[in-house]
Amino acid sequence: MNYTVGDFVIQLKNASLARKKEIVTSYANISKAIAKVLVKEGFLESVNEETIDGKRSLVVKLRYVRRKPTLTDVSLVSKPSLRTYVPSGTINREQGRSAIAVLSTNIGVITGKEAVKKNVGGELLFKVW
Repeated sequence: MNYTVGDFVIQLKNASLARKKEIVTSYANISKAIAKVLVKEGFLESVNEETIDGKRSLVVKLRYVRRKPTLTDVSLVSKPSLRTYVPSGTINREQGRSAIAVLSTNIGVITGKEAVKKNVGGELLFKVW
């Protein structure tokens, strides 16, 4: 696990495509912030922090609608080898219509719509749909 954001998001995608009810992953502040954003947007059911064998971990419950996963695909935009930063004016063009962009800004991890409302740019982490 070298890239925390990418590993966490791909674990969510793989678990939802495998029809898992929940996943247990290692704890990181960025992972918890991303999970909270995805819960607020309706892609996840809930996220809880637990201590298992003396280590903190995140327990994420996935959301399904009529047995179909709400999180169907993820596109990692910013990678460790190439970080992608976007100003607030170009977020809608980067985002696409049905995809939700998730950004890391100086006010925290937020969606593209919130970033446009607050007029802040940041690192475009990934798109989810």
